[in-house]
Amino acid sequence: MSGSLVWETGPRGLYPFPRVRQMADHRDSSSKILPLREQAQVVDGLLATRFSTLLPAVMRETGFDMWLIICNEDHYDPVFRTIVPWSCWAPILQMVVFYDPGPGQEVERINISRTNMQGLMPESPWNPESEEDQWACLNRIVSERNPKRIGINHSSTIWAADGLTASLKERLVEALGPGTSDKLTPAEILCIRWLETRIPEELDLYQQANRIAHYLIAEVFSRNTITPGVTQIADLRWAYWQLANDLGLPVSFPPFFRRFRSPAHQRMWGEEDQTIRHGDILHCDVGVTYLRLTTDHQELAYVLHPDETEPIQGLQSAMVEGNHLQDVFTGSWEIGLSGNQILNRALSRAREAGISKPKIYSHSLGHYLHEPGPLMGLPWEQGSIPGRGDVVMHPNTCYTVELSVTRPVPEWENEEVTFMLEQNAAITTDGVVYINGRQTQFHLI
Repeated sequence: MSGSLVWETGPRGLYPFPRVRQMADHRDSSSKILPLREQAQVVDGLLATRFSTLLPAVMRETGFDMWLIICNEDHYDPVFRTIVPWSCWAPILQMVVFYDPGPGQEVERINISRTNMQGLMPESPWNPESEEDQWACLNRIVSERNPKRIGINHSSTIWAADGLTASLKERLVEALGPGTSDKLTPAEILCIRWLETRIPEELDLYQQANRIAHYLIAEVFSRNTITPGVTQIADLRWAYWQLANDLGLPVSFPPFFRRFRSPAHQRMWGEEDQTIRHGDILHCDVGVTYLRLTTDHQELAYVLHPDETEPIQGLQSAMVEGNHLQDVFTGSWEIGLSGNQILNRALSRAREAGISKPKIYSHSLGHYLHEPGPLMGLPWEQGSIPGRGDVVMHPNTCYTVELSVTRPVPEWENEEVTFMLEQNAAITTDGVVYINGRQTQFHLI
């Protein structure tokens, strides 16, 4: 039987995430996944709220009174994917114009395409049967409003803010003509703020997305999936992927599983052995997407010997130290600081605390896996990272708490082992909170 887990939820912040304690809580989560039609209704409702509240706020914050999102079918702009309804089909050339007439007025949402925006945007002002083509219609819409600063999605630093292709930019400049095209300005910061910010309703739903993600891990790291001496490490990858697929959940990335074992067991079973055996540590790096919210977790399991009821002390101590590094890291988060500043502050504090070979490599999380907010380290770079590391932390944003400690395990001939952990957390003006808690004990198999 798989042992019960203890999940620790951080201090309650702006959003009342409930405490989660037992594995049974996660097992219930598979039945809480909404049918697709209801998922579509939720996503479209969230988008309507984002349009009415977040969009004007971030456009005014960043100083853009017009924002153009232009892309082609099969090559969608990353921002475009976040502004269309769940069940939308977007054929051929896509043009969306957001125009802010000023405080106290709604941001206009103008769709210049054949795409049915299903009530989230008014009927398109472009008539495909008329002599006016899309580019001429776009020029007319822009000229009628005479914006001061037009944002386009072009960036050499943030991938998710670089959705306008070179050929479409050429067509855009040609269509707008001299004068108006001079107002085109890279909207990197606007893309960041739109994509990274979670409205309150999304933060609440992120709790459920993470609960489902924790359920999947707990199910795979259990005797429901693993039979020591029989199951292969590669089986776990496919078991996880299949379970996610059966629940209708796309994986955030191909799942990864690995195994660590003592030197004595390595000598006993050989370097090529792929069978999961008693005394092994199992590690996963996995995630799913639910309601357009992405999760990303790394957790650890221990395969008990028949006479054991808990992991050896050296492994338990490593988990405690990994949790300590998490505390140091999240305690270094501060709204207004860059990813580089947070990384350097956290690593300095971790070394002062005597944490064993700390590494931090965390990133923003939301609609996309690694973008567009501040990058805080890379596995191969534990110093300042120009560009992505210079992005600052804002409230109501989510991140991975992704890191590792490397320390000797006394019971394993003092062999050094790297213990990698990753959980998801949100920062609000009230502080940092783990979304559905964090792992504080090994999964027991």
